Amino acid sequence: MTETQTSNIVADLQNQIEAFTPTLMQQDVGSVLEAGDGIALVSGLSDARNAELVQFANGSLGTVFNLEKDAVGVIIMGDYEAVEEGSVVRSTGRIAAVPVGPGLVGRVVNALGHPLDGKGPISSVETRPIERIAAGVVRRKDVDRPLETGLKSIDSMIPIGRGQRELIIGDRQTGKTAIAIDSIINQKGKDCICIYVAIGQKKAAIARAVATLEEHGAMDHTVVVVASADDPAALQYIAPYSGCAMGEYFMERGQDALAVYDDLSKHAWAYRQVSLLLRRPPGREAYPGDVFYLHSRLLERAVQLADEFVIVDADAGDEIDLGVDAKVYGGPLAEHDAREALSSMENSDRLKIHRLPHSGGSLTALPIIETLLGDVSAYIPTNVISITDGQIYLENDLFYAGIRPAVNVGISVSRVGGAAQTKAMRQVAGRLRLDMAAFRELAAFAQFGSDLDKATQSQLERGKRLQEILKQAQYEPMSLPDQVMLIYAGVNGYSDDVPLSRMQEWESAVLRSMSASHPHIGQDIVDQGGITTETEAELKTALQTFNQAWS
Repeated sequence: MTETQTSNIVADLQNQIEAFTPTLMQQDVGSVLEAGDGIALVSGLSDARNAELVQFANGSLGTVFNLEKDAVGVIIMGDYEAVEEGSVVRSTGRIAAVPVGPGLVGRVVNALGHPLDGKGPISSVETRPIERIAAGVVRRKDVDRPLETGLKSIDSMIPIGRGQRELIIGDRQTGKTAIAIDSIINQKGKDCICIYVAIGQKKAAIARAVATLEEHGAMDHTVVVVASADDPAALQYIAPYSGCAMGEYFMERGQDALAVYDDLSKHAWAYRQVSLLLRRPPGREAYPGDVFYLHSRLLERAVQLADEFVIVDADAGDEIDLGVDAKVYGGPLAEHDAREALSSMENSDRLKIHRLPHSGGSLTALPIIETLLGDVSAYIPTNVISITDGQIYLENDLFYAGIRPAVNVGISVSRVGGAAQTKAMRQVAGRLRLDMAAFRELAAFAQFGSDLDKATQSQLERGKRLQEILKQAQYEPMSLPDQVMLIYAGVNGYSDDVPLSRMQEWESAVLRSMSASHPHIGQDIVDQGGITTETEAELKTALQTFNQAWS
């Protein structure tokens, strides 16, 4: 090497040294005191906050769970086997968050939002904390729009509204997940994004659910969040909060979202596991004392947001640039308040009330709880029943008797009721629920073998046929007009003369006939939102004509 080359290298090094600007960063660094089974006790993180993310030497992330006097308890969200006593732990200053946005739709991700489906990275530009305070009372409004599941027995007697929290409860293998999957399939083409959160399930069962959604074209509007049985308890614990955050993204952009938590029993087990490992005091059934808050803070985030309005120039388009001084009217009386304000303004003829396009969204929650031998009075089931707006109770005996979905209408309830139904369904379903309740009482009485009068026998026969109408094959949700026409036929006696063994055949033939010969009747039910006098007359004539020709 020549002297010139050497001097050039020295000059380059000198320039780099002079151009270097050191950056200072303050970071808490601690060390692991104890580790094992997915938890770690860490000292030295004096400024750690609750739910803050920390990073271990092997790259795994953890969440601060316990804040103690001399140490913090951390639940490890990843490979915890390489975390050993003495390992370095660094604070990140960030709260646990997940990616959100349209890029997640159609994907299968873990509880941290990392892809599991082999389709490449998630194209998301935004993250949200998994834990958020639920919307306040002022931002909410009544649940008054139906979320149709496509299941006759539920849409007619236990209606679910957008923004509602409806519990699906029953023993294992009674069809709880099937109802949730049917509900997701039925949202196809209805501008509702679905988030299916699988907690503590076998990977084979999750793969079957994803394959079913793909087969029916439902993955185009669905995000699947997976925390399987072999994932750490920490991931099972945060999974439903991650799914909820993903749903809130769409809700706060004026869209409708549906979140299914399958199931919260295993979620509570995971929470109990990490709580006991971190020596939190156990209470009833060894659950920690805040297990009620565990689920209430999750399910309270399901909400129907109120529309928001602003007064703008009449010539303004849809894109409104809200300035600092813009007055936004929100809450249940938002439109009324805006009209009152407009009436008192000068030049009100040059102004208009404009609804903000990103308002009025909803997040509906369908939590699932597994019971043991039908015991709904256990700790976790009673907790979640008290938090939700109703429950769909599935019964073993009904399932084994071939009544599927195996919904026990006597125990099941929707506390929103008819407010979440279309007028057409209310017109036919009120009668249906009364008829089914009377049928069950009479059926129990008839078991004693007493002689029954003719009116009672005819009521029993009609009840049996209504029960057949309410049966439905798995993964075959039905449109609203088809449901309304079938239930109308049942409650008004058009199926009374059909043999029980041929009820399914009769039902399929009715729907084919109405679709082929009278398609305008179903369309009128959709367009009018109810059964008008003219539509009812046409429906009666069509059913009578069909019954005369059918054999």
